[in-house]
Amino acid sequence: MTKHKITAVLGPTNTGKTHLAIETMLSFDSGMIGFPLRLLAREVYDKVIKKISLDKVALITGEEKIIPSNAKYFLCTVESMPIDKHLEFVGVDEIQMCSDHERGHIFTERLLNMRGEKLTMLMGSSIIKNIISKLNGDIEFINRDRLSKLTYAGHKKISRINRKTAIIAFSAEEVYAIAELIRRQKGGAAIVMGSLSPKTRNAQVELYQSGDVDFLVATDAIGMGINMDLDHVYFSNLKKFDGKKLRKLNLSEIGQIAGRAGRYLNDGNFGITGDCKEITAEDVELLENHKFDEIRTLFWRNSYLNFNNPLSLIKSLEEKPQMDWLRKIHECEDEKALKYFLRDKNLINFKFDKITLNLLWECCQIPDFVKKTYGNHYEVIGNVFRFLSSEKGRISDEFMRLQLIKLDKLEGNVDSLSNRIANVRTWSYVSNKNNWIENQDYWIEKTKHLEDRLSDRLHEELTKTFIDKRASVLARGLKQDMEFKTEILENNNVMIDDHFIGKINGLKLELDLKKGALETDIKSLKKAARQSIGPELEKRIQTIIDTGLIELNNDFKIYWNNSPIAKLTTGNDYLNPNFELIVDETIEINQKQKLSEYINKWTQGKINTVLKNLIDLKNLKENNSSIKALAYQLYENNGVLKREQVSEYLKTLGQNERKILRELGVKFGRYHVFLFQLIKPEAVSLRTLLWKNFHQKYYNLKPPTFGLNFLDDKDSKNKNFMLLCGFEKFDTFFVRIDILERLFMLIINSSNSKENKEIKIIPEMLNLLGCSKENFKKLLQKMGYKVFDKDENTFFTYNPTKKIRKISKQKTSNENPFKILKDLNLR
Repeated sequence: MTKHKITAVLGPTNTGKTHLAIETMLSFDSGMIGFPLRLLAREVYDKVIKKISLDKVALITGEEKIIPSNAKYFLCTVESMPIDKHLEFVGVDEIQMCSDHERGHIFTERLLNMRGEKLTMLMGSSIIKNIISKLNGDIEFINRDRLSKLTYAGHKKISRINRKTAIIAFSAEEVYAIAELIRRQKGGAAIVMGSLSPKTRNAQVELYQSGDVDFLVATDAIGMGINMDLDHVYFSNLKKFDGKKLRKLNLSEIGQIAGRAGRYLNDGNFGITGDCKEITAEDVELLENHKFDEIRTLFWRNSYLNFNNPLSLIKSLEEKPQMDWLRKIHECEDEKALKYFLRDKNLINFKFDKITLNLLWECCQIPDFVKKTYGNHYEVIGNVFRFLSSEKGRISDEFMRLQLIKLDKLEGNVDSLSNRIANVRTWSYVSNKNNWIENQDYWIEKTKHLEDRLSDRLHEELTKTFIDKRASVLARGLKQDMEFKTEILENNNVMIDDHFIGKINGLKLELDLKKGALETDIKSLKKAARQSIGPELEKRIQTIIDTGLIELNNDFKIYWNNSPIAKLTTGNDYLNPNFELIVDETIEINQKQKLSEYINKWTQGKINTVLKNLIDLKNLKENNSSIKALAYQLYENNGVLKREQVSEYLKTLGQNERKILRELGVKFGRYHVFLFQLIKPEAVSLRTLLWKNFHQKYYNLKPPTFGLNFLDDKDSKNKNFMLLCGFEKFDTFFVRIDILERLFMLIINSSNSKENKEIKIIPEMLNLLGCSKENFKKLLQKMGYKVFDKDENTFFTYNPTKKIRKISKQKTSNENPFKILKDLNLR
């Protein structure tokens, strides 16, 4: 018997294998090539019909059949290759797919059984060479070297990736997330996925090829011979879900995809991005030199099935291969579906003869394009089978109409449109099956027309969602070093060539990233806008210095015109904070220095003015050790001390020393020694703000509402922070310390020299505190007074020495004299 002539054209990507196969096929009178993807079959079909007469070329995929009556050349997906044709040439592309976990058995069947009468050509990776050499035939190997060099570029952030790059992801969700990131950072990306219809895919590719966008986000579909003008390929992940589990890509798969970088004679590089794990040095060397482990076994499934009865069919599907380099593929989706329907209660009494069993098997091979839930796909299979096994033996026009009318909607987002297209593809596949449907030609045309309309709409939605036209225009202009017209409007909007790019907030240009401003081109955009923005920012700095109209807010930021221009940071101590400017990077260094000097002067001026007494205490030049010691303690404790804690110092102070301290603002109260000016609202606000800034915590602590002298707080506010704010604690009550002194004076003035004199609660006392009589009575009791009602009035007893001592030794002040606020880190 004459051996068939087999030519195996093997080598890495970018070696011209597919081009050679096409040219070789066209040199024969008839031929056929099987491709791994519908997209690739369509791409080659479009090329071939430009070379030879349209009526000689057929396209056969699951969802699309263009078969002229006198067709000589057939371009197909591997699954759709007609096995009954007698043609001079037969080719199978990406033949290493025989080892694929999902589709390998189909490729293996073609490898073993499809032959051209004059020549069979197998194109693919060198890793299958060993297996091909085992075939029965006159085998010639043609080894093709890559036309350009492929180099590993390591890890890069997406924001730093250069143009003419494809970023690879392995799910639609990942593709969309990366495309959205690129839209925000670089203006936009085209999308290529195997699930896209040819029309959508071609429109997306055209966006990239035309230069409207510089980036492509794709699935591993581009690894199967889809040729694009790419310089770089970056992987966002090196794992994919293969239909059964999440698995790591093997090196040959990585090489297949990475090899799309660098076309023809242009060198390319590949790398990783995002959270993708590093590729080892050993693996990099193998990838760069296209050296991968040989395939040792191919996936196989018996293609000679026995349809005598369900049991014999299952048995023939489960048959094991005879050759040791063939491996039975795990239960495929069509096999799972078959077993499901053979167990279906509705079909339990169905009489399966050879014809109906064969029909059920064909129905089970309807691809699951939607891949959402098995239930929905099995419902489709069941409906189709019921129609085909009925007396009429055809799917009715009415049923088809009802299926498509649900899908004939153009509104919705990318996901809903993609889902509709996937469903239409199912009915397109069904329509293209011979004798399955009434008015077949009508429904083929109808499904194709609907898929095209949805594809156009999906392309529009992808473009709108993932490409910012304005950003693309700006990007292209920047690449070509064009000059832009820049304007700053009255509302601070910045316009470049009539495109809104952002706003000037204070002294900073905030680019409008949500509308596609390019993060990687921020400097370039600012350079384009600098002619107008630079002078405007300088003018604003001068206005700030001339007017001094800035303010320090509770968020530690200094504001001008409601926009932050600087932020406080920790300094050497809490009264000497540092700060950082919040300004645009385009501002010149000398202008930043000018502004820094002014803000530093303004900040210190504010602190020196509002907290003058505290600063004076710190800078006190006095030889008297008692004065210095008390001044130091007051400064260290923010100007508030309990008298009992410094009683030893007070004993050593004479009237002259006290006078010196009083002139500095110190008040010697019966209960506290404090700087009374620091109890004022502005001083309290500034002191607490500076203190929180220094410690970089306690942000949730806030001073009481200014104007209140008395608080009843059951939430137990931090007593030490409240003392910092000028409030003394009595159980759940807080009283302002200067008001407490005035209350003592009222009590003294209401008493006489006799001890234990009954003091009547008078309105002045209540008005001073701003509390109810009942709360005042409770406060007096907590302060140690005996309170009683007599007649219609309330009285309390007062001892001018014992009571004061008792108050100063109350439970809330049992602390070490020099640790008043230690637990808040004030020392």
